[in-house]
Amino acid sequence: LLSLPQKKNPDLVINCEGSNILTEKYLRTKVFKNYNNKAFTTIISHSKIENNQAIQIFTEFGPLAFLPLSKTLTSVVFSFDMKKKDISEIEIYKIIENLNPKYKITSHLKFESFNLKLKLPKKYYFGNILFFGDSIHAIHPLAGQGFNMTLRDIINFEKIIDEKINLGLNIDKNIFSEFEKKTKSNNLLFSFGIDFIHEFFKINNNYLSKNISKKIFSYIKNNDKIKNLGILYANKGRF
Repeated sequence: LLSLPQKKNPDLVINCEGSNILTEKYLRTKVFKNYNNKAFTTIISHSKIENNQAIQIFTEFGPLAFLPLSKTLTSVVFSFDMKKKDISEIEIYKIIENLNPKYKITSHLKFESFNLKLKLPKKYYFGNILFFGDSIHAIHPLAGQGFNMTLRDIINFEKIIDEKINLGLNIDKNIFSEFEKKTKSNNLLFSFGIDFIHEFFKINNNYLSKNISKKIFSYIKNNDKIKNLGILYANKGRF
């Protein structure tokens, strides 16, 4: 919880937590969906490499993501469909070892886990409180876009503040509505897009012929234009 400025009764409050007393009391949910999935996260230590590319692997139980932190550290997120079976941390680590694309793992931190939900609010603010980060776009981590969405929100919020300062205007709760207008539609687009991807892979795993899905992925893999547009949109949030 960050307050601006730091005083007993702050003029502005920015709440970044997805679940605390402020979100429970003031944030009203517009869209809610329980994926019945659980995310297991850890950080692996490994031998030094040029570690600058995120990797996503789709398993029969859910997506496994390797997200670089440094040349020797990588965050790992495994999204598991709890309706299929229970799974132990030992089994998860074996999956990570077996599907590990390039890392010589030396150790890993204790696994943390949390339930996965799609949760979007009606409004981004209440009174002098602005909700931010996980509190305004709780999404499935399969496309690795949650953190990117927050970074884009930070950039937009910073631009609004800089503009007010340059014009000599007060920075007060009126900037919250401006922030919501600039970010909400884009965040909704990303959130529903990621939900669509999740549903596609769920249908693909359970109902589609493997030959059909292979043809679809083969076409995307060999089409540079589609891949480049996807990378551009994922990185910058727009074409």
